[in-house]
Amino acid sequence: MVSEPDGADNGSLPTANGAAPVQVKAGRHREASLYHALAGAGAGDGRTLGELREAALKVYESSELPVWRRSGFWSTSLQSLDLDALQTSVDAHGVPEIVTSTLPERPRAGRIVQSAGTVVQVELSEALAERGVILCSLEQAFEQHGELVGAWYSKRLPIDRHKLEAANAAFWTGGAFLHVPEGVVVEDPFEIVYAIDRAGVAQYGRTLVLGGPMSDFRVQEYDVAEDFEGQALHAGAFELYLQDGARCRVAQFQDWGSGEVFDSSTRLVAVGRDAYCHWLPALLGGHLVRQHLELAVMGKGGDMAFRGVFFAEEQEHLDVFAVDLHETGPSGGDVHWRGTATGESRASFEGLIQIDPGAQQTHTYLQIHSMMLSPKARIDAIPSVLVSADDVSASHGGTVGELDETAIFYMQTRGLDRPAAVRVIVEGFFEPLISELQDEALEQLVRERIEQKLAAAREDIETYATSR
Repeated sequence: MVSEPDGADNGSLPTANGAAPVQVKAGRHREASLYHALAGAGAGDGRTLGELREAALKVYESSELPVWRRSGFWSTSLQSLDLDALQTSVDAHGVPEIVTSTLPERPRAGRIVQSAGTVVQVELSEALAERGVILCSLEQAFEQHGELVGAWYSKRLPIDRHKLEAANAAFWTGGAFLHVPEGVVVEDPFEIVYAIDRAGVAQYGRTLVLGGPMSDFRVQEYDVAEDFEGQALHAGAFELYLQDGARCRVAQFQDWGSGEVFDSSTRLVAVGRDAYCHWLPALLGGHLVRQHLELAVMGKGGDMAFRGVFFAEEQEHLDVFAVDLHETGPSGGDVHWRGTATGESRASFEGLIQIDPGAQQTHTYLQIHSMMLSPKARIDAIPSVLVSADDVSASHGGTVGELDETAIFYMQTRGLDRPAAVRVIVEGFFEPLISELQDEALEQLVRERIEQKLAAAREDIETYATSR
């Protein structure tokens, strides 16, 4: 956590076309109170892409770096990010090694990879292309499928809440666009990858996914980085729209490695009439990560399962705001997150159920369970409910726990040594959600990454467990 100094220099970001950086007037950083639902307050109101970029640029120029504060809790500040030192236009040298070494090798429907501001790989099954599936850069999609893209781009994503959200809308290049047409069923996953392979990069990942009526498919996003010294930025925007009767399983794997990567992203999934989405982010690393994740049921009969896991280590700072939004009923929802923290890390999860007026016969439940593995780590779990309808069932719960010494002792009596017992307990804590990925290769990747983090924090975990 970083304090908010008076008179700090807000810095600048280079423009997308490589022109001189836009200088921002120095001054006191304002507090940004953004812990509320987007609730459909998007920017897509008929303006062209150029007009939206211009409007976003004006917001960017007049805004300061955001500070998110919870009264009585703590702050998330980006003041230590040196924007002057970051570049959007960097040479890409093919697919970064971190992509090939991280992503599982298995059948896939398609893949698009972006490194910094450049799309470096696009693959799509020929058979799917013949059935009308589109997977390409978002820039290409505007050029070749402008009417389709224009109707949905930023339909529910805003561009004016804070400086980095505006920067994404103003400066993004490359991007990813996926359209699965009506009635098309795809078994293998589509992979969308954003990779950072060096320090000094400002990456603006922009993704738009459309699921046509009665379509059925999987989307997996991977956010990965090489280990490096120095700062980098990922300011992402993800929007997925499921039309009537569509079904989609969305997974997000994020591990920015040991570099000083800042991540400020806004992600939205909107579910139409009788549609269904299962969404599971796995947030497993980053110097400072602040994500707004919103799953909105906007059509009658819509249903969703919103899952998530997080693991904060060393001195990482994680701030997650997850929204279960119901705009109409009947509708269903189920939110379940689990997380842990080691070292001197700080993690906060705030989950909000919001049921709008008229969303009668909505049934939803939100739960967050967290585990402390270090005396200096801190986790805040903040579930809340905002209900504006009277024929609903909505409830929430949260727990923050520690390693159970009795369980450790029991496992030791069954032949495990103490480190193995601790590992089994923590891995078992996450397993109910990991198994919901229903993708053996991705499940194994998440398990391995959690195991690596536990091994790295073994001494700290042991000291904490034996001191109590």
